[in-house]
Amino acid sequence: MNARERLRFALGAATSHRVRTVLTLLAMGIGVAAVVVLTALGEGARRFVGNEFSALGTNMLVVLPGRAETTGGAPPLIGVTPRDLTLEDAGALLRNPSIKRVAPIVVGTAPVGFGGRERETITVGSTAALKPVRNLELASGRFLPEGDPKRGPPVVVIGNTVRRELFRAEPALGQWLRIGDRRFRVIGILSSSGRSLGLNLDEMVVIPVSQAQALFNTPALLRVLVQAKGADTVARAIDDVLATIRARHEGEDDVTVITQDAVMATFNKILGALTLTVAGIAAISLVVAGILVMNVMLVSVSQRTGEIGLMKALGAPPGTVLGLFLMEAALLAVAGAACGLGAGYAGVAAIAHAYPEFPVAAPAWAVAAAVAVAVVTGLGFGVWPARRAARLDPVAALARR
Repeated sequence: MNARERLRFALGAATSHRVRTVLTLLAMGIGVAAVVVLTALGEGARRFVGNEFSALGTNMLVVLPGRAETTGGAPPLIGVTPRDLTLEDAGALLRNPSIKRVAPIVVGTAPVGFGGRERETITVGSTAALKPVRNLELASGRFLPEGDPKRGPPVVVIGNTVRRELFRAEPALGQWLRIGDRRFRVIGILSSSGRSLGLNLDEMVVIPVSQAQALFNTPALLRVLVQAKGADTVARAIDDVLATIRARHEGEDDVTVITQDAVMATFNKILGALTLTVAGIAAISLVVAGILVMNVMLVSVSQRTGEIGLMKALGAPPGTVLGLFLMEAALLAVAGAACGLGAGYAGVAAIAHAYPEFPVAAPAWAVAAAVAVAVVTGLGFGVWPARRAARLDPVAALARR
């Protein structure tokens, strides 16, 4: 028998028991679809985190007060807290040749009101450097002015949601906005950009850092954003930051410097392990589907004993019988994998349509692995029934017919 005749034989065997075949295809398809959808979600999560970090700006360092690593030496005295970061510290960082921009940050929550309307809003205090460091875009107006960070004017840049809820149809630019017990003139409106690492930029307002320190009655900075001059100077910028703060804080290394690459690498490891885990869990269903293929083939052998005996009586060698049943198992596995791929990509498309901001996509390696496992599993579990059919004695098989 040639390959075409074997395929015709396998198709006839599969279509003669349609319910059994459909159930087998369903089991195999569910396994492949589960692998495709779950790995697509994992890959989408990895891309989403990557996009979130790229939106923060390039070559950026985050300087936090307090030391995160363990060092030797005597333990700190009771009641001693990490030294605060100040505007003077931020200004000193800017004098390093490896550093391009420095944006000091003060954050608090305050009531923001206009014309009898009021809401609680995240208030960020910073300088003009925040816009290029954080890749902020303006819908209209201008950002915080350049100048001495210690003498910032009473101006504010507001998010799009704040503008819509407080000003409604009225023009916002040039209006006086009340934040806490202080008044600020609106000079700019941020473009609508949604959430970034949990912070909704549309619902925040930005004021000069000195005004924020006065508003929240604190001389300390929450953190300092530092932009290196280039990707090749990030390592040098880290050393410069640590050396500068050490010199200003009486020889103490009491700050932590976080890089985007380090955080991104950590997220990639976590999400990569998660993707592999869910893919492995989904692949278990392919093994279950393979067992179902084996059961189907065993039932097929028992139901077609007479047919097998007739083929062997007419001179069909055991290898031909083995090949026929393996062809049927391969056909079921390939068809099930194809159905699973269709269902999986349909599921991915549905998720992408429902959540367009989530960049869900099935990785090529997962698709190839799912199909390969499906085919190998179907063939692997089909070997025993096929060998059992090939070893049947033709006389005994015809007698049982």
